Amino acid sequence: MAILKLEKVGRIYGKRWVALTDVSFSVDDGESVFLIGPSGAGKTTLLKLILVEEFPDKGKIEFAGFSTDTIKKEEIPLLRRKIGVIFQDFKLLPDMTAWSNVAFALRVCGYPKKIVKVRTDSLLAQVGLLHKAKSYPQELSGGEQQRVAIARALVHSPLLLLADEPTGNLDTHATEEIMKLLLEICRQGTAILMATHDIDLVERYGFRVIEIDEGFIVGDRKTR
Repeated sequence: MAILKLEKVGRIYGKRWVALTDVSFSVDDGESVFLIGPSGAGKTTLLKLILVEEFPDKGKIEFAGFSTDTIKKEEIPLLRRKIGVIFQDFKLLPDMTAWSNVAFALRVCGYPKKIVKVRTDSLLAQVGLLHKAKSYPQELSGGEQQRVAIARALVHSPLLLLADEPTGNLDTHATEEIMKLLLEICRQGTAILMATHDIDLVERYGFRVIEIDEGFIVGDRKTR
């Protein structure tokens, strides 16, 4: 069953730069998808549209009962709680411990302290970092920082995980560890849409691959 559906989505900046043209695809429950293409192809724009940070100029995006052509401003935070986001540069708060970085995403939503503690401990254990709960980002390796970021992205048990070059700053070993973790998350039912430039990574894993170039979908295939 599709949880994300794009129908003839277009995005134009100003009057000249056409970032996306007639982009259509869907992502099913628990499906793992690589989004590939050169820099400037439209990958980041696509992720921003799914998060409703921007709106398409043409077409529509449907996700978890919401649609970009009918969603109200006050509904956007509700949609975003159903999406987890992972970035290449982690975006952890440097003055907070690993535990507090994860807990913060729950606290801002007003969860009781007991639930915040149980959920945060559980997520750090899931990514194998409960023993580093009191460490600050600068005391963690790149792979460990990304695992904290993944734990934070999972706080609301999202239906979809958007990952924008999540292994771009990691060495080979850390990349393998992150991919194992993402595969396990996917097996538990969370769909993953991961933008990457790493073609070797794409070929090693049996994800579906959607290729975008100059704003057009130019390929949609399984690697295995």
